Amino acid sequence: MAEHEPAFCPVYAALNLLQEKWTLHIIRALLEGPKGFNELSRAIGGVNPATLSQRLEHLVELGVVEKKVESLMPPRTRYSLTEAGRELETVIAAIDRWARRNLKAPVG
Repeated sequence: MAEHEPAFCPVYAALNLLQEKWTLHIIRALLEGPKGFNELSRAIGGVNPATLSQRLEHLVELGVVEKKVESLMPPRTRYSLTEAGRELETVIAAIDRWARRNLKAPVG
């Protein structure tokens, strides 16, 4: 490794991935089970289809999400979490516990 290259930090790399907009929303929705693209989009709400597609592609490349094309006409694509993706359930649960203790629901 060259002198000017920083050492790999797994926490830094994980935070960079998880802070990408919609990534944790995708993982949270897929913790409920496999979903098609449109079903996933509805479960998340508010995500642009191009952005969702890009995030899913990246998560598939990283091995967090699995993409399965079913051989039906018309073809359907289903997304599910891999084992690595399911391991993030503890992260989501920790965020949920923290939020319930420290954030107030909006009034209105």
